[in-house]
Amino acid sequence: MLGVAWIINQWMPRSAYDPSTFHAEQATRPIPLEMRGGDPHIRALMRTISASESNTAAPYHVIYGGQHVKDLSQHPEICVDIVAGPNVGQCSTAAGRYQFLDQTWAIKAKQYHPKGQSLIGFWGDYSFEPQFQDQVVYRWLTDAQAWSGVNIAELLRQGRTDRVFELLSGTWTSLGYGIEDNVVTPYLTQHYQEMLQEELAAQG
Repeated sequence: MLGVAWIINQWMPRSAYDPSTFHAEQATRPIPLEMRGGDPHIRALMRTISASESNTAAPYHVIYGGQHVKDLSQHPEICVDIVAGPNVGQCSTAAGRYQFLDQTWAIKAKQYHPKGQSLIGFWGDYSFEPQFQDQVVYRWLTDAQAWSGVNIAELLRQGRTDRVFELLSGTWTSLGYGIEDNVVTPYLTQHYQEMLQEELAAQG
């Protein structure tokens, strides 16, 4: 789940799961992005991140713990109890294809959401629909200033995927250098290469 400042929202109401949640099957490979266009290297990276963070057939709808929500008009803000790992006993609001915590989504949507800054308060009313999840992450990953001046797309073109995963592991903690590796982690480079070939073929 997103590790930006590792914000765990204990003040939020805890929930076993929202009654509107539904189940979805595990995905065999990351589905295509909803967003159209963009650098195929970054698109492949986004699909690789989701392979590790939200490996279901409906990744845009998944919340922490594996349940799925239907309403994506805004971030679900459901705080689910953490039952294993280094933060057991707390709760997480991670949601969507890129497992945004609600506070992280509020910050990044304000910066990168195509709808621009909301006028109705700190949390805003930024749509969490699939294309907007993609667009916010794409703009974030292609903003070199957000990554200490590092051009992620250029690193990917140079084949330096390990460096990219290391750079991003403070944000997405399952990328091999964070605190929450999972069964997908050892295969991230393989996933990326497969996704890149798909994205290049689609662009061509």
